[in-house]
Amino acid sequence: MFDLIVIVHVPKAEDVTPVADALARMRPLCLTEDGCVSWEAYHSHEDPARFVLVERWVSRGHWEAHDAGAAIQKIYLPEIMPRIEREVHPSAPVRPQGR
Repeated sequence: MFDLIVIVHVPKAEDVTPVADALARMRPLCLTEDGCVSWEAYHSHEDPARFVLVERWVSRGHWEAHDAGAAIQKIYLPEIMPRIEREVHPSAPVRPQGR
């Protein structure tokens, strides 16, 4: 599995709603992509300018192929990227040692 955490900050308050709407429209497109196990966007209650994306892909290759998909090309790049700052973190679940 390839897990990815993306921390998104929206600097301008007027961009928060358009970003939230665009992320909601991305989800069903991502879920139909080959290798997408799960894709969720969370909006912080504590900081309205903060979103966290939690993605799980079968492999890093599947996630990389995701860049060519409709969700990225038609929504993320033109509608979201110009409005955000982000941190991308390929990640792994924390497990007890020895397992």
